[in-house]
This record gives sequence, structure tokens and C-alpha cells, in this order.
Amino acid sequence: MNSPPSDPQGLPARRVAADILDGVLRRHRALDDQFDGSGMHPGIAALSERDRALTRRLVATVLRRLGTLRHLLGRYLERGIPANAARVETALLLGAAQILWFEVPDHAAVDLSVRLVQAERHARRYIGLVNAVLRRVTQNAAQQVHDIDSATLDTPAWLIARWQRTYGLALTQAIAAANSQEPALDITVKSDPAHWAETLGGRVLPTGTVRAIVQGPVSRLPGFAEGAWWVQDAAAALPAQLLGDVRGKTVADLCAAPGGKTAQLATAGARVTAVDRSAPRLERLSQNLARLGLTAEVVHADITAWQAGPFDTVLLDAPCSATGTIRRHPDIPWLKQESDIAALATLQRRLLAQAVELTRPGGTIVYCTCSLEPDEGLEVVEDLLARDPRLQRRPLVASDVHGCVEFLDTAGDLRTLPCHLSDPNPQLSGLDGFYACRLERKS
Repeated sequence: MNSPPSDPQGLPARRVAADILDGVLRRHRALDDQFDGSGMHPGIAALSERDRALTRRLVATVLRRLGTLRHLLGRYLERGIPANAARVETALLLGAAQILWFEVPDHAAVDLSVRLVQAERHARRYIGLVNAVLRRVTQNAAQQVHDIDSATLDTPAWLIARWQRTYGLALTQAIAAANSQEPALDITVKSDPAHWAETLGGRVLPTGTVRAIVQGPVSRLPGFAEGAWWVQDAAAALPAQLLGDVRGKTVADLCAAPGGKTAQLATAGARVTAVDRSAPRLERLSQNLARLGLTAEVVHADITAWQAGPFDTVLLDAPCSATGTIRRHPDIPWLKQESDIAALATLQRRLLAQAVELTRPGGTIVYCTCSLEPDEGLEVVEDLLARDPRLQRRPLVASDVHGCVEFLDTAGDLRTLPCHLSDPNPQLSGLDGFYACRLERKS
């Protein structure tokens, strides 16, 4: 009796990638949730570390270039994607991405995608279609991609329209272009950033963050197990710094998980109370603090109803649309809708009002979001300032942002953009889009 043929090399990773991509595009499941925690795809555990990394890179590349890929494939699909076989589009997207941007032989990319549809009952009758389309991609696509306005195509139209109203055409194009690049690893170190930059083969950014292009699992990098540093985007590290010298002060870190800002404040000598409504995320925060050898009071609570304090300072990193983090989370444009923003802004107003109540007279509040949308930043703050005479803005100056004056808006608030911190190497460029405002509760 003959044994069944074994899977060709790389097919298991492509199968998992196809499932995860379908999870994002058709079931609206976040990319990170499918790679870790209770929602992890069951096939991840069976993959080698190398194949896990490949799987994530495959899915992330398709999501970053989704508009371009769909536009390109549409040229070769006279009747569009078959309505009853979603795996056909998934296989085409993964195959085209590998042909265009991966060091995979064209014939292997085509064959692996054909096998993906061959294994799916509703899709297998389209094997010939997938084979023919991807072979056309191998012949013509590279030049066609060069001629496509990918920056616009790869961002949903509603986001492009919002950014153009807020930032203008040139900055919108620069933001979209920055989001198309896979970012490097950013870390915040407890001390001696120059040493860790040298150890990890990276560099120290003007903000003090260490940035490096690394290979392999983060947990195996020097200094991780010892708790010398933690992963944190350069922009995400700025809001905690705006509180100034917090040594010995009581600080409430609201919406604290997964704990990067809590770690910054604890390292700086603050007495930190970290609050979040998500028990699983707080468990991760506690694990991170344990690895780092840092302590904080960890509280599981709904902040809008939480009574405590008053605190010397309060840091609120409010839930938001996260449109400033698309560089690192390329699923966001395809999971969010414009209607989400108004609901989030309502929650942000409630949270910020509560942050004021938790702050002692004379104390400092920093409100921040990782959104590019003024509805979730400046407008929330201006609305509260107009309604609450107990508050005043404490505008930021160049020294508050390490001399990076491009990070400051006309009101004296922090506004970073994904296209800031440019570098000749696109992977070493950029940072998340963050808004932050420093407020004082009057004595």
C-alpha cells in the first residue's frame, strides 16, 4: 500500500497563514490574537520558530499591501473572485505577495497556492484559475506594481479622506508610505541605552529608545531574560516622560496593560498603581513586571467607576482606533470602521473626566492615544478644557521631546506621525502616531 504524499516544504506555514488571513479579512479577528493567547490558531504550536516568523510575515505583508494586491489581481480576473470560495482570494493574495516581495521561486509560490485551494472543498474547482492568474503575475506584475499608487490603494478610502482633511495631501501620502514598511524592533532600556544598542546591533534614537533590526524570537535576544529592557515603540515611550520627575510620587497608570508605561514609571522611581479592566491583559502586565524585577500595585477595575487616590499624577492611555499603529499592526485598517471613532471618543471623554477626579489639586495629568484622528485627541482635550475650569494645559516645549520639535503641534501638545524620524533605511524610519496632552489640575 502506497503512503500518501507528504506536504511539500512550506505548505503547513502557508495553510496557517491562509487561515489567519481569512480570520482578519472575513471574521474580523485581530492578527495578534491569532498568534498568541487563548485565541491562538491551533496550527501555530506545530510550526518551527522559523515557520512561525514566516507565517506572520506572509500575513502582515498581504495586509500592508492588500489594496495593491487586489487591484493587481483584479486585472487578471475578468469575473472577479468566486463568491462561494473565499480561499481562492486568500491563495491568490499569498501567492502574489510571495512572487513580488519574498525570496521564493515563482514556481514554488504558484504551486503552494494551488495546493491551498486543492485542499479546500469549495475552492478546488478553481485550481486552474489560481494557477493561470499567478503565472500571469510572474510575467507582468513587478512592473505594474511599480506603476501603481500603492500608498493610496493600501489604505481604506475613509482613512485617506480623514488624514487629508487633517494633515493635507503630502503628509497623508507620507503616512501611508510609512505604514507600508515593516518596522524595526524598538525597546526601552532600564539604563545604558548605548550598551544595548551595541549589543543588539542597533542605534539609540534621539528620544532614548533603542532601535534594531533583529532576527528570531525577541525572548532569545540578549538582555530579555535578565529583564534589562522591554519592547515599546519609540512614540509609546514619550507620554510617560512628559510627567517629568516622578521619583517618590504616586502615579495612576490608567488602561495600563500590557505595561510598558508602568515599567517606565516604576523604573523612574514612582509608586505606580496600574489599572485595567481586562484581567488577561493585567496578567500579562504582571508577568512583564516580574521579568523586569519591577513592582506596582495592579488593580482590575472599570476605570469609569473606580474610586481611589487622589494621585500626584495620572497617565491615561485611552482605548482608541489605534490608527497611529498601522506600521506595527497592519490589520487595523481592515478591522476598524469610521463609525468606531465616535463611540471611542465618547468613552475617552468619560475616562479623561474620571482621570481629573483621581488627580490631586496641583497634580499633573497626561492624556494620550495612539490615534491619528483629532476626534480622539485634540478635540477630547479641548472639550474638557472648555467645560472644566479646574484644568489648564501645560504646553510642551522642545526639551520635553528631546529637541524633536516636529513632534509638537501648535497647541503645545505631542503629535507624532508614522513618517517622522526618517532614515535612509525605510525599516529604521518612523514611529507610531501618538497624541498626548499635559494638563494640570489647578490648586
